[in-house]
Amino acid sequence: MDAFCTNLRSRAEALGISNAEAARRSGLSERRYAHYVSGDREPDLATLVRIAQALGMTPNQLLGVDETNEPSPRELLIQRVQSAAQGVSDGTLEIVATQVEALAGKRL
Repeated sequence: MDAFCTNLRSRAEALGISNAEAARRSGLSERRYAHYVSGDREPDLATLVRIAQALGMTPNQLLGVDETNEPSPRELLIQRVQSAAQGVSDGTLEIVATQVEALAGKRL
């Protein structure tokens, strides 16, 4: 499970979020999530899936089974937006979607 711990830390860092924020997005207490990050405990399958979804990964990627290439800077930015979107209300998400659509329609 060393790869799992490392991947939890590095993914949160890549998304620019704290472990506390990753825990919140996963629907876990900070203490429980900290046990996974430190390697003191291993999540059950349902929890693993929730964490992976919150971090925009597959369970295999999180476990280090899927050795895909590192995402491009653009892909990482898109993943950051997707991950952050999971943590906001529907009303806020509607505003963000409208803003992104407006920016995408703008030609420089």
